[in-house]
Amino acid sequence: MASKVLIIVGDGGESYETWYAVHRFQEAGVEPVVAAPAKRRLHLVIHDFEPGWDTYKERPGYVMESDITFDDVNVKDYDAVLCIGGRAPEYLRNNKRVLEILREFDRQGKWLFAICHGVQLLAAANLVKGKRATCYEHVKLELEAAGGTFVPEDAVRDDRMVSAQTWREHPAFYRQVFACLTSSVPA
Repeated sequence: MASKVLIIVGDGGESYETWYAVHRFQEAGVEPVVAAPAKRRLHLVIHDFEPGWDTYKERPGYVMESDITFDDVNVKDYDAVLCIGGRAPEYLRNNKRVLEILREFDRQGKWLFAICHGVQLLAAANLVKGKRATCYEHVKLELEAAGGTFVPEDAVRDDRMVSAQTWREHPAFYRQVFACLTSSVPA
């Protein structure tokens, strides 16, 4: 079993996705480390679906303290990285350090996990080209523009990358994530 997973998030990250990840990893004996632009309290949000709305609505969610900054990340210390969704990926994809971190996880042959809008980070790091993935339906065009193939399934694994559509797909996503983390090496 993997021992440490880096969670990339920032203000506007999806609250339920973030807290669920932290608790799920802790429950399994895996140490989650939350990385953000600064080491401080993060303002997470809740995205939900409302009848009559064409897209999701957003409201403030639970807050969380980040453990480290992106500058503090040493990829060799982790077995996998998880890109959280919400609005955070919209601005984090412009952070050169975040993209360097993701590319280094890929170079080192480690697991790449993304949920919802988190695929925006993998796309910005040029890691989805030729890959099958899923994401929130309104991020589909971004995934495809970066050379990925959108698959309309709850969770999709392609080699060392696992993706899911939204927090609604946590069960399918985390089944895949833990199947990866319990395997001896990325396949």
